[in-house]
Amino acid sequence: MKELVFPELSYKVIGIAFKVFNSLGYGHQEKYFQRAIALELDKQGIRYEKEKEIKLNYNNHCIGKYFLDFLIEDKIILELKVVPEFKHTHLKRTLEYLDATKVKLAILVYFTRNGVKYRRIINPRIKIY
Repeated sequence: MKELVFPELSYKVIGIAFKVFNSLGYGHQEKYFQRAIALELDKQGIRYEKEKEIKLNYNNHCIGKYFLDFLIEDKIILELKVVPEFKHTHLKRTLEYLDATKVKLAILVYFTRNGVKYRRIINPRIKIY
């Protein structure tokens, strides 16, 4: 059995997502969930960057940019979605973020009519142990 990556921090982050959803409920725009999560991260003393810009370079030239919802303690990418279900395109984009940042773990959180759903996504190219 594999060990979880950054278990303590990832549990806190997931717990914050549930706390925010339980307070706000379904039906709000992603930006409002993002703002509420930022307030909770601040409250818990968790360091983060919101809407973090990541440049994609090729031969020392910037060929594009990504914007992460959150980069938490330089360890975890947190991506938020307000949609009814998981979509392959969200997973694909999150894998692109992991590759571009060289971060080991992303958490993709969906705020749905049926509550919070989440997925941990491991960057297979990065070793931390």
